[in-house]
Amino acid sequence: MRVLVVVDDLDLIELLAEGLTMYGYAVDKATDGEEAIDMAYVETYDVIVLDINLPKKDGFEVLEEIRDFNKEVNIIMLTARSDIDDRVKGLDFGANDYMVKPFDLKELDARMRALLRRKSVTENPILEAGGMTFDTTTREAFVGGRKLNLTQKETGILEYLFLNKEKYVSSEELIDHVWDSNADSFSNSVRVHMSSLRKKIKEASGENKIENIIGKGYRIYEN
Repeated sequence: MRVLVVVDDLDLIELLAEGLTMYGYAVDKATDGEEAIDMAYVETYDVIVLDINLPKKDGFEVLEEIRDFNKEVNIIMLTARSDIDDRVKGLDFGANDYMVKPFDLKELDARMRALLRRKSVTENPILEAGGMTFDTTTREAFVGGRKLNLTQKETGILEYLFLNKEKYVSSEELIDHVWDSNADSFSNSVRVHMSSLRKKIKEASGENKIENIIGKGYRIYEN
């Protein structure tokens, strides 16, 4: 899943980016409100982690402007203030959740995963499709009870397919949601990682569980 972290504290933003990357997210960074709006407008994010205290435009202004052109992206507000009015204001402006600094990275990860499951219309952390299961808490995949040994990128691809199992997912969509802004959309990176992922699944299950329809994209078989 792809995340934009918007924090002006350089130490904190690097800490968050490093930690979320270790959890398997593709992370982009912005350090002021105007940069955040520009990035949210041209890039596709699953979650935006947005600090309230920002230069140029504060978090509330950023939130309000993003909601003008994107109603779907999950936004978690960060605040050092304990004032309930700030929390209410953020939620009224369209934030999905908020966290008070300082916070534990594990809790931020848990809240992000909960929002992503909610977007896919499921509260169950264990996703099932095509005779496979995916644990969104541990980000582990299983076939017939056997754990798949996947790379971080393969895990991200499979997680996105599980969360969107009712539809075909194009290579372009995978680039948007599993890779960060440095990805080359014209490379064959998706094809290479998908080929490796499908091979590992077939070795574990004896069958190909991800279909690829030219002109439509990839989807997990429902059988």
